[in-house]
Amino acid sequence: MSEKRDCDMESCSGLELLNFKNALKQFQKLTEKTVIQKRKERLSLSIKDDDEIDYDKFYATTKTLFGPEVKDHNVKAFFRKISNNLDARTEWCEIFGCFIGENDAMSSQLKEENMIFLVSEKEQITHAVAKKQDVITGIVKVPDLDFTVTSSQKGVLTIFNKQMRVLATTSVEDTTWITGCDFLPYLKCVVAVTERTVIIWDYKSKGSQNNYFVVKPMENCLLCVCTVTMSDHLAMDNILMGDDKGYVHLLNVTSDHFRLKQHKGKKKSKLQVLDSKTFNIVKRKLHDDWVVKVKYISDLNCFGSCSSDSIHSFVLDNIKRLEDNLPVKEFSIPRGVNAFTYCGKAKVIVTGGHDKLLRLWHPAINSRPTGKLSGHQHSVVEIVTNEKDQHIISLSSAKIFRVWDIQNLSLLQVFHDNQGSPGDMVTFNMVFDNSHGTLMTGSTVIDIYPLSQMIQDTRQLPQTHDKSINVLIYNRAFHQVLTICSESILKVWDLETGYQIYQIEDAHGLNTEVTCAAIEINGVYLATGACNGTVKIWEFEYGREVKALPVAQHSKDECHLLKIVYLEAESQHTLLVLDQCGKMKIIQGNPVERYLHVTWVLPQAVSFPRRNPVVSLSLKPDMLQTHDIFPDILVLSDTSSMRNDAENFVPSVEMKCFDVLKVEGFSLIATGSANGAIILWDFESALVRCLCKINEDSQASGHQASGVNAMLFLIHSAFTSRKINSPPSTSVTVRRGISAITEHKSSSLNLQKENMKSDEINSQIITGESTTRYRNIQNLKMNVQLPKAVAGYSPVLASAHENGCIYLWSIQGNLMKEILPFSKHPSVALTALRTDISAKTLLAGSKEGHIMCWSIASFLEDPQNSKNQIKEELCWRAHSTEVIDLFHEEEKNVIVTASVDGSVRLWHAMNGYYLGYFGQPRKFDLSDISRLILPCDINTFPTIIKEESKYMEKKKLEYPLMLDKEKWKSLTRSPSVLRKSKHVDMIQEFKFFKALASPKIYRQPLETFESGNREAGAVFGFLPLYELGKTVEESVLQNLHCNKVETSSPIG
Repeated sequence: MSEKRDCDMESCSGLELLNFKNALKQFQKLTEKTVIQKRKERLSLSIKDDDEIDYDKFYATTKTLFGPEVKDHNVKAFFRKISNNLDARTEWCEIFGCFIGENDAMSSQLKEENMIFLVSEKEQITHAVAKKQDVITGIVKVPDLDFTVTSSQKGVLTIFNKQMRVLATTSVEDTTWITGCDFLPYLKCVVAVTERTVIIWDYKSKGSQNNYFVVKPMENCLLCVCTVTMSDHLAMDNILMGDDKGYVHLLNVTSDHFRLKQHKGKKKSKLQVLDSKTFNIVKRKLHDDWVVKVKYISDLNCFGSCSSDSIHSFVLDNIKRLEDNLPVKEFSIPRGVNAFTYCGKAKVIVTGGHDKLLRLWHPAINSRPTGKLSGHQHSVVEIVTNEKDQHIISLSSAKIFRVWDIQNLSLLQVFHDNQGSPGDMVTFNMVFDNSHGTLMTGSTVIDIYPLSQMIQDTRQLPQTHDKSINVLIYNRAFHQVLTICSESILKVWDLETGYQIYQIEDAHGLNTEVTCAAIEINGVYLATGACNGTVKIWEFEYGREVKALPVAQHSKDECHLLKIVYLEAESQHTLLVLDQCGKMKIIQGNPVERYLHVTWVLPQAVSFPRRNPVVSLSLKPDMLQTHDIFPDILVLSDTSSMRNDAENFVPSVEMKCFDVLKVEGFSLIATGSANGAIILWDFESALVRCLCKINEDSQASGHQASGVNAMLFLIHSAFTSRKINSPPSTSVTVRRGISAITEHKSSSLNLQKENMKSDEINSQIITGESTTRYRNIQNLKMNVQLPKAVAGYSPVLASAHENGCIYLWSIQGNLMKEILPFSKHPSVALTALRTDISAKTLLAGSKEGHIMCWSIASFLEDPQNSKNQIKEELCWRAHSTEVIDLFHEEEKNVIVTASVDGSVRLWHAMNGYYLGYFGQPRKFDLSDISRLILPCDINTFPTIIKEESKYMEKKKLEYPLMLDKEKWKSLTRSPSVLRKSKHVDMIQEFKFFKALASPKIYRQPLETFESGNREAGAVFGFLPLYELGKTVEESVLQNLHCNKVETSSPIG
C-alpha cells in the first residue's frame, strides 16, 4: 500500500514538473514578445490593439501561468526591467524574488542603511602592479589629472588613468627597496624614494626614451615622501622626505636640473645618475625615531610629520621652519603616531598609532585632543578622509576597516579584508578617491571598495513612481515638486533634500487617471484634470480639495483633458483647459459656490486661405463680456465666398498642445495640431493666423512640418520682471485698457495691411461704445506707462515637432528661425519645451530621453538681427525612454526631468551631471558635482558644445568648392586625353568630385537659400544649395562654342 502511495506521489510530482516546464516556456515567449513590442514602440511602428501587451495583461498572464506564488511587486519589477532596458539579462526566477549571481548580494546589501562601503562589489587589480613576492608601498591620487600612481617595494612604478587602466609603467633598476612615491605637479613626473636615492621618472617619454633620473647619495635611509603644492613656487617642485634618523628633508627641483643632463652625449640612456650635491636640500631633525609619514596640508599651508616617538609624536608647522630652526608645534602622544589625516570641512586633524585610539585635534591647539575614537583592537596603520560625507576611514594592522562620522563621532561601519595574512600588512597603504567615491588599498594587489551610494546611483534603476509619469510641476513659492503617475498617485517632494512630503491616491476617484495639473503663480492652489473631464482645485500645502467641476456638467462624449493653465486664483479661480477632442475652454468658480463652471469656449475648427492664412474675428463689446481674461468671439468673419475652391483652404485638425501669453499689450493663444499647423489667436488684433511651414517647391503646397508636440511663448526678461513686480489688480486693469486700445485702433490697421496682401479676406470687426472706449484709452495713457525697454520687445513663439526641429515664429506669423539639435544620430521627435524664469536658456526633451539646452538671451534682445544667434550649449541623455516634462530651477542651478519610465531625475544645469532621483533613500547633495556618475540605464556622458558644429545653422559659406584643373589632370584615365582637341566634349571624363577644392583667390561669400527637401535623407536633405551664375558644364560648353566660332571665322 505504501509502495502504491509512493508511486502516486512520484507521478504527481512528475506531472507538476512537466506543467512547470511548460509554464516556463510560455513565460519565456511572453517576455520575448513584450521586448519585441517595446522595440517597435521605440521605432514608432504601429501595433495592433489585440497584440499589445501592457502591464495588466503581462501581470494576468504571469499569474495564470504560475499561480499565487508570484508576488505583485516581483512581477512589477520584472516588467519595469524589460521595459526600461531591452538588452537586460533576465532570469525566470526573478518573478519569484530570487536572483542569480552577484546581483543577489548587491540587492540585499543595498537595503542596509548602515552600509557605507559595499564590500561585495570590491574590485581587485593585480596586473602591472607588483612583481612576485612583492608588495605595494605607495598609492597616490592626482586629482588634477585623475591619475593614480603606485609604487612597489621591488621597484615597479605604475600610472593608472581614471578607468584604472595602465597608462605607463616602468621597473627601476635599483638594488634597494622603494619606500614611497608621489607626483610632481610642475615637472609632470613621478618621484619615488629608496633607502639612499631619490628617483624622478619621466613617464611621458616613449620607447627607449622612457628615462628616469636617480639623485644620490642621500645621507640617511628615506622612508616616506610627498610633494608640496604652493602657489608661490610655480617654476619648481618641492619634495618633502622623512628618514630613519628623525630628519625631514626639503628638496627643490626644477626642469634645469634634468634638461642639462639630457643634452650630454648623443645616446640617451634609460638610467641617468645625478649628484645630490648639485641640489638645494634642507633638512631638520624633528623626531627621535623613524619618520613614518610626511604630508603637506595645503588648506593650512603647513606640513605634518609623524613618528613612533612618544614626545615628538606629531609635528605641524609651516614649511619655513625647516630652514630657520625656530620652534615648531609638537603634539605628544603615548606610543607615537603611525598615521594622520586632515578634514577640511570640519577643520580637524585625526591621528592614530600603536595605542589603538584615534585622536581629534584642532590645528591650533596641541595641548589636548578635542575628541577620541576607540574600537580598534590592533595598531592603527593608516587613516584617510572622505571630505564630501565627512567620514574618517581607519585601518588597523589586522586588516580591519572602521568608518566614522566625524560630526557626531559615531561608528558607521566595520569590515575586514581577507586578502593574505596579518603578517603581510607591514607596508599597507590606503587612499580615498573623492572624485569617484572609492576607497583604494594596496598590499600585494590593489583593492577598490565603492561607496554604497555610488552603486545605488550607477546600478540601481531610478524609480519615483511604479508607472509612467503624467505630470511634473514645480512650485517655486514652496520649492517643492509635484509628480503624478498614470495610477493617479500624486506625490509632493522637497527639491533640496529629495524627501517625499505627502501623497494623494485616487485624487479623482477610483480608476480615474489624472492626466494634467497646474499651479497658480503664488503656489497656494493646485488644479488637476482627469481622463473623464473632471477638474479639481486643491490647497497645495495641505492637499485639501477646495472646488471641483463634476462629471454631471459634461456630455457623454467628453474627452479627457490634456493640459491646464492657471490664469487667476485671487478673486475667482480661472482655468484654461484643453481636452482630447480639441476643445479649449475657460473654467471659473466664485468664492461662494463649491463647483466650477465653463464660461468661455474657443471655436474648434477654422479654415484658412493658403495664399494668406489670416482670418479676422468678431468680438463682443466690453460691456457684454462675461470675464476679463479673453473676449467672447461672436462669429468668425464670413469666408463663404471663398469656400467654393477647396484648394484655397488649409483645414486645421485636432489640437495636441497649446500655450497662452497674457501680458501687457499681448493677449495670445497658440495651439498645435497633429498635422503641423499652428493656430495663433491674437485677441488684441482680433485676428487668427495659421502658422505652418510650407514646401515652396511643391505645387500642391503640402505641409512640410510634422506634428506639433509642444509650444512655448518666449518673452524677454523685461516682460517677466514687469509681470512679477506689478500688483495683480493693476495688471488686470492694464490688460483690459490695452485690449480696448488695440481692438478699436490697431485691429483695423493690421487688417488693412493683411488685405493689401490678399484681397480675398473680408474683414468684419464689431466694435461698440467707441466714444467711451476712447476716453478710457486717454485715461490709461496718462496713468499707465509701459517701460521703454519692454515696449521694444516682441514675443516669439517656439514649437517642437515630430521631425526633431524647433521652429521660432513671430506673432505676425513669420518663420524666424529653425533649430536642429546637435546630434550624430538621426533626428527624433521633441516632446517637451521649457525655459528658465529669465528666458535665457531654452530646454527641450526628446522621445529617446535626450535633453538639449540653447542660449537664447541675445536672440530675444533683437530677433531681427541676424548676428544674434541661438547657440546650443549642452546635451545629454537623461532617460532611456520618452521625456514627459522638465523644468529649470535657477536658484539651485538644477534641471529636473520626468519620463515614462516612472522616474524623476535631477541634473546639474551647467554640465549635465547626474545628482540623483526623487525617491532615493539618501538625501540630495546639490552642492557637490565632483563625481561624474551615470544612472544604470544610461551609458553616454554629457556633451558640452563649445563652438559651432556642422549640424548648426549657418547662413553664409565663404568658400564654396570649385573644380581644380590640376587635380583633374592627375585623375584622368589616360595622358592622351590631355592632347585631344578642345572641341571634344570632355565633361564625362572629369573625376568631378575628387577634383573639387577650395578656390585659391578671394571671392565674395555666397548666400544660401532654403535647403533641400528633408525627406531626401539625413545627409542630402541638409546639404547647402548654392546659387551660381553658370554651372561648370555650361561654362565648358560656352568655351567650346567660342573656340568653334574663332576657328571657323577665318575660313568664312
